[in-house]
Amino acid sequence: MTDAYATVADAATASFEVQGSEFLGHVRPVESVEAAEAFVDRVRENYADATHNVPAYRVRTDPDGEFLREYSSDDGEPSGSAGKPALSVLEGQDLENVAVVITRYYGGTNLGVGGLVRAYSRAVKDAVEAAGVAEREPHERVAIDVAYDDSGTVRSILESEGHEFEASYDEAVAFEVSVPVAAAEALRDRIRSATSGRAEIE
Repeated sequence: MTDAYATVADAATASFEVQGSEFLGHVRPVESVEAAEAFVDRVRENYADATHNVPAYRVRTDPDGEFLREYSSDDGEPSGSAGKPALSVLEGQDLENVAVVITRYYGGTNLGVGGLVRAYSRAVKDAVEAAGVAEREPHERVAIDVAYDDSGTVRSILESEGHEFEASYDEAVAFEVSVPVAAAEALRDRIRSATSGRAEIE
C-alpha cells in the first residue's frame, strides 16, 4: 500500500482569544515521530511562558502507511479537554505526517471542559486552514555509500531524477536520499548498475 496521503502543505500559526485566554495553534508537516517530537519541544521552548502547550500528532511509522503513531497530551488541562479534541480534528480531516501544538495563555476566566474542547478544536482547525492541505506521495529514506570515484555518477542520477538528497564527504561519500516508495527499487537498481555494484545501498 503506497497510496498518497493528505497532510498540511506548510507550517502555520493561527491565533484567537476566548474570554481573555489567547490560543495559538501551531502546525507543521513532519516526516517522522522524531521530527514531530522535536517540533513539540521547540514550540514548548519558544512559548515556555504559556500556561499550556498541548501537543498532538499523527505520523506514519512505515512508508506504506499501515502503521500510524497517534499521540496527544492535555498538558495540565482537565482530562480529555485539550489533547484528544486536537487529535480528533487531525483524524477527522484524515491528515497524516502532521504535528500540532496549541499554546494557551490563561486569561483569568475558566472556560469549562466544553469551552476548552471547542477552543482547542478550533485552534487546530484554524491552523490547518492557514497551512493548507496537500496530497503527498509516501517517501522512504535510501542511504547510499560510495567511493569518491563513483560519487559524481550517483549525484547526477539523483539530480536527473529530481530526488531530494544530502551528501556528506568523508573517507567515502554518503548520500541520504528521500525517494517516493514506488520509485525506490528502480533507483537502487539504477545506482547498482551505474556503479557496477560498488555502491553500498540501504
